[in-house]
Amino acid sequence: MNEETFNMSLRKYLKRVGVTSQQEIEKAVRAAAAAGTLPEGPLQATVTLTVAGIALSHVVKGEIALEGDAE
Repeated sequence: MNEETFNMSLRKYLKRVGVTSQQEIEKAVRAAAAAGTLPEGPLQATVTLTVAGIALSHVVKGEIALEGDAE
């Protein structure tokens, strides 16, 4: 395994995940706001990352604040 190739490829993939995930969340939040269905308080979010071939399944849970202090 070439460490440099692996690290560059991994960073590129994670950047794409981050950018596209943010775009999809923003689009869904704006659509819910326009429809009047946006809930009060923070949104509960869960991401499940799976990687075939190495039996990886990793869950990340968190909150997305809509108003006030964001961490």
